[in-house]
Amino acid sequence: MKNRIINTTLILTAILFLAVLAVRVRAGVTADSVAVLKASGMTCGSCADRISRALQGIKGVASTRVDLDGGRVIVGYDTKTVKPETLAENITKAGYDSTVQQVVTPEQYRRRPGGDAGTGGGGGPRCCGGCGAGDKSR
Repeated sequence: MKNRIINTTLILTAILFLAVLAVRVRAGVTADSVAVLKASGMTCGSCADRISRALQGIKGVASTRVDLDGGRVIVGYDTKTVKPETLAENITKAGYDSTVQQVVTPEQYRRRPGGDAGTGGGGGPRCCGGCGAGDKSR
């Protein structure tokens, strides 16, 4: 009986902890702004993946979309946590020149033509060889 009470208490505590964590994580990735960044030097899907990984590691970034053909990176982010210039700097650190082209609300972005730019593809090898994706020293 005593073990059952202890087990039930532990399970309820774990559920409560996970619920609090889930709410906190969800609140931490709410995008109240969208930055459209111009990025140059992207040549393939591996470049797009590299940029997405560089941005997703930043606190306050809710989503990233890379338009490889248009040379744009679209980032949904929390303005209280990160600035658009920081996003551009991280793209530059990943090896691609980047500048802030425009900052809009998510609603404004959805209403504009081309507001559904692609993510740069998914799955499988997509490297052209020009970005050095296979080069571990980069």
